[in-house]
Amino acid sequence: MVVKKKKEIRVDVLTLDSPNVQHLKTFADDPEQSLPSLLFQCLQLQDGVQQIHCIKKVVPILENLPPGSSGTEALRCCMDVLAEMYFTVGAKNPLKKVLASSLNSVPEPCRKDAVSAFTCCLRKDIAVEDAGRYRKVVDNLASCMDSFPLGSSCVIGLIPEVLRFLVKVLHTFQSHNKRILGDGLAQTQLTHDLLAAVKLSMVLIQKCPEPAQDPLQQGVECPLWKTMCDLLCSFCAILLDDDLLQNIQSTAGMAVILYLRTMLNDCDRLTNLVNNLILQSQDPADVPDWFTACCDSLCEDLPDPALLFLCQGALAMLEWKDGNLGCGGERLLVNLLTVLLSLSARLRESSTALFLSRTLALWTGSAIDLLSSSCTRDLRENLNGHSSALCKLLEYVYVHWEHPLDAVRHQAKLVFKNILKIHHSAVAGHSGGDDSFLSELTQKLLNLEWHSKGKYASLACLVECVGTEHLLSVDERIPAQILDVMSDQSFAPYASNLLEAMFVNHKKQLQATGESHWIERWQGVWVTPLILRLCEEHVTQTTYIIDYYLPKLLKCNPESLNYMIENLKTSASSNIGSGDNRGALGALMACLRTARAHGHLRFTKNYAWSGRVSTSLIQQGLVHRHDQIRVDALGLLCESHWSTEVVSPEEMNLIKFFLKYNLNCQSPSIRQQLCYLLKKLFCRVQESSQVLYKHQQSKILNGPEHADSEADPCAALEHYTEFMSSITDYLFESLFPGSSHPTRFSALTILGSIAETFPVVPGSCQTVFQFARSVSGNNVHALLECFSNTFEEVKLLAFELLRALPPPVLGLQEPGKLLVLLRAAMSLSTSTKHFDCVTASYLLNFLIHQEFLEAALDELAQDGHKAADDQPFNIDSSSFLERNTFKVIRVLLDSLEYEVLQAEKSLLEAAASFPLYGRVHCIIGALQHFSVGDMSDVEQWRRLVSRLISASHANGHRIGGCSSVAHDNE
Repeated sequence: MVVKKKKEIRVDVLTLDSPNVQHLKTFADDPEQSLPSLLFQCLQLQDGVQQIHCIKKVVPILENLPPGSSGTEALRCCMDVLAEMYFTVGAKNPLKKVLASSLNSVPEPCRKDAVSAFTCCLRKDIAVEDAGRYRKVVDNLASCMDSFPLGSSCVIGLIPEVLRFLVKVLHTFQSHNKRILGDGLAQTQLTHDLLAAVKLSMVLIQKCPEPAQDPLQQGVECPLWKTMCDLLCSFCAILLDDDLLQNIQSTAGMAVILYLRTMLNDCDRLTNLVNNLILQSQDPADVPDWFTACCDSLCEDLPDPALLFLCQGALAMLEWKDGNLGCGGERLLVNLLTVLLSLSARLRESSTALFLSRTLALWTGSAIDLLSSSCTRDLRENLNGHSSALCKLLEYVYVHWEHPLDAVRHQAKLVFKNILKIHHSAVAGHSGGDDSFLSELTQKLLNLEWHSKGKYASLACLVECVGTEHLLSVDERIPAQILDVMSDQSFAPYASNLLEAMFVNHKKQLQATGESHWIERWQGVWVTPLILRLCEEHVTQTTYIIDYYLPKLLKCNPESLNYMIENLKTSASSNIGSGDNRGALGALMACLRTARAHGHLRFTKNYAWSGRVSTSLIQQGLVHRHDQIRVDALGLLCESHWSTEVVSPEEMNLIKFFLKYNLNCQSPSIRQQLCYLLKKLFCRVQESSQVLYKHQQSKILNGPEHADSEADPCAALEHYTEFMSSITDYLFESLFPGSSHPTRFSALTILGSIAETFPVVPGSCQTVFQFARSVSGNNVHALLECFSNTFEEVKLLAFELLRALPPPVLGLQEPGKLLVLLRAAMSLSTSTKHFDCVTASYLLNFLIHQEFLEAALDELAQDGHKAADDQPFNIDSSSFLERNTFKVIRVLLDSLEYEVLQAEKSLLEAAASFPLYGRVHCIIGALQHFSVGDMSDVEQWRRLVSRLISASHANGHRIGGCSSVAHDNE
């Protein structure tokens, strides 16, 4: 279990130095004034988190104030400071929400002072003239409107001033944007600022319609009206500004419609105005003068993107539910679709195509809302499946359901789904018998090629509308046809989703009939084709059926597993498959493995062993000649939906049986899969053993009559220990001299998994198995013998396994044993064969980790090697690992230097006279597990290694990793 480190919360410190703070200080000096003292102390803190804790104490103090404290100069000063703190702190600082919560919770007697202070700060904030501070003021206003009633009420009370401030902000941002064109970074920041201001303008009107409507009743002479007209002009300018991001233009389009709705306040006039606006057919005599003055730029030659954003605004901002827009709304809805479909033929850019797809999905939602209410018969006729409008919308879906953009494809699917709902609502109560539109649509979709990805999602939507039985009545081969496509991975997810939609719907339909034998019909349609394919088709063609289809089928109806077992086990003994297909045996193994991995099968409840699936069948699968069937059979034993499921004795015996025949697997990929599955099993042994230990303790404490356990925990733990010991012994026996490379690789990999899963835990009494305690001297010798293998991956696995063993298990405390290995390594280091040098490198790397190597090195020096004490390097370290490493490097270097000096030649000339390559390889190998940054004469070491590497390169020896190691140790 990994314990995640708790993330530290960082809060910026709020610093405030203003006249209000100086005034507060005068009250803080009074010991009877606790609130001023608290606030003043808060402002002196240098930790943002501590400031938050201080502010949280404000409300309890206010609640305990004596009667008559409200309205005092001290309380007003405190409220002034709190309000100033709120408007000073950053929008993303957690302290802002704490301040808002505190101000919101001010007791009623103090509320008047809080509102007065907050309104004063707000008025001062929106009066700012510095354009650089506009964004902060906008953020403050947005924060006030976000779940902050006190702040919202203060903003609403100043709505005319706030809107006038936004007029100034929008005008400044737009003009500034023109001046910085080409400066990408500055323009991006300004774009976000502008978007925030536009959104705030919309929020203000949406959240305070009544305070805005009352002054608007006075008409065009009202100052608020002029302010809203100015904002409307700004929105129109943003909508038509191609230098801005389309996201801002889109928001501006919604703002235009929202403000028109607020200012007109008449559904008929509003729908007529918007209708003429999107159709570009405005009659000056029919529009108000103020609209002409504000939106004249929208009335002629409107660019396609701007027209799209206006349509989106109309769909998003107008009330389509409950028929609030009247007959004009119905006409507007139909015209909106006409305009949008015409735009789809002209807008080809990815960004505008995405906006268009979202707008069409929005249109379908509005159409459903309108049809769900009392609407006219004309609208129902205009929106049924046979209408030209919906036919054109279907064409849009067909064109875009395989669009390169995921979002467009998703929206196309949503549009199709809503088309079916629109048709259903339009013909509700007026259609008799079969629905010709749905029948024609079904036939059209089924006639398309199955290699059209959009077909699957559309059929899945259609299934929800007409039911699976309807599709099967048209063509019973649909399940088989879809399964045929699932051999292609690119289509498998789409096909499996469609199949899931069909068999889930089919199950509901059949259950609704009330027939007792409905399950036979369901399994004949959905399970039988699956079984046939698993048995007969090529294994590679059924991989994705097992991965994508089978789990969903079992999830829908777990009882299908019984049907699969009954149909497969009778022929599994005879139909064992071939090199190409699984046969009944392989199909059974695949189904059982998938069922167990997804939690539909538990062996601990004797589900599989009570005569349903014989052990001999699983044994046949474990030794099958086809690799995948062996993997599935082993996966059946090793994988489980529950990581703590107890491994039964039958499973242990089958695992032992499997290892006898599969260690020599020739396929590298299959070897990796088998080893990975066995590692899963070992992890389950470890985790379930901890559960067994708890059950055992429960029995001891409460008595056996109170223990709720299926089996005796003590017996199960003994089986675990015996099983792991026998597995370990068998794997070590497989490392005999002359064993094949696959056998050694598999055995060493599995032993490594055991060592990792069952390490030595000092002082632990609840460990079912410890790998190191089961390793004998002969086992260590077998691992050392693996260093002589010609395959380096075997050497590496043996080295890592030896490093995992504690020194007492290795039994190399005697210098004599180390000397034998050291001499062998030195002898191999002089070989001209590459694999001998690699063996010496691994052996030396292993030896330098042995504490008693120094004595062996001293004895080696007496055999003719130069003594280590005469070396130019100084070693002064308490770590035996460092001393061993340096001494081994010295011995290797001394032999090279000695040969060079004896030959009285330069190093480059001498390189050809002795095995330089092997010696340098061993030096670099000795350093791979150790840093030499603490050497006292690093420069001499650097020069020497550089010369050796240069010499080896000059003689055609490319030593892997030499250059990088030398560079790392410079």
